[in-house]
Amino acid sequence: MQSHVNKKTINLKAIDIFSGCGGLSLGFQNAGFKIIGAFDNWKPAIQIYKQNFHHPIHNYDLADLNNDYSIFDKFHCDIVIGGPPCQDFSSAGKRNENLGRGNLSIIFAEIIAFIKPKWFVMENVERYQKSEKRYQVLEIFQKNNYGLTETVIKASLCGVPQNRKRYICIGRLNGEDDELLPYINQKLADKPMSVKDYLGDTLGIQYYYRHPRTYARRGIFSIDEPSPTIRGVNRPIPKTYKLHKADASSSIKEIRPLTTIERSYIQTFPKDFDFDVENQSKTDLEQMIGNAVPVKLGEYVANAITEYIESQTTPQLKPKQLVLNLGEI
Repeated sequence: MQSHVNKKTINLKAIDIFSGCGGLSLGFQNAGFKIIGAFDNWKPAIQIYKQNFHHPIHNYDLADLNNDYSIFDKFHCDIVIGGPPCQDFSSAGKRNENLGRGNLSIIFAEIIAFIKPKWFVMENVERYQKSEKRYQVLEIFQKNNYGLTETVIKASLCGVPQNRKRYICIGRLNGEDDELLPYINQKLADKPMSVKDYLGDTLGIQYYYRHPRTYARRGIFSIDEPSPTIRGVNRPIPKTYKLHKADASSSIKEIRPLTTIERSYIQTFPKDFDFDVENQSKTDLEQMIGNAVPVKLGEYVANAITEYIESQTTPQLKPKQLVLNLGEI
């Protein structure tokens, strides 16, 4: 078991709901939060989580709690973080938020309403902001006196070498709406991070393949640009692949997809994060890595919360009041 702990610490205890293999947990832990527990119900991801964190992870199907959230009472946490499964909102899925998994964001909100932590962070795909479930979730949060900061963050501006956009909702009990926006916006990078910016030449390649969803999209990318979104599948380049006009290379010779572990690096998992490759199926690993919150994105959001808290006792630390509407960044 490894412990990825940053020396920086703050006195906020957190639990991670729908934790997966631990991308969001690790990001918040790196930012100094004390993770005291996690929840998921997919055994392969739970096993990987256990191998990388000292705190417990609980195997619960949160869809089957039947409105009984007393299991969370014992944690006495300050903040709940989590990314309810997003397939029903994702552009890669069936886009039907009523299939069942979409209800998990409602359950996340009900858990928040039940235990009333000082803070929460909910992460989802960009498309979630246009869903009906979002309005139901926001109503629950607002009825329970949470000030809400909603935004869509480009991961490539937060230290992640990937064109991944994510909806983030931060709630503070008895807070004000949008009060965290200046703290999120103030340290966004001026330009997107490329794969080479993050990994240098350690991959030993200039170009690589990412299987496109349709023939209308390209499949060959350069390390001199951000990676496309890491998805839950990773396919080899077909022998019959025809070059797309937007491909980064004019030849498919020696072009390969990223390996499973290389994809974890693009998700900003550290090299000492143990994915137990020898004992896990490649399919499961690809899925859990693709579903994870990029570690550096989680860390970025956690640091914004920390800076807000510190600014309340040290007013000169407050950033300029820059307020953007949802989706403007």
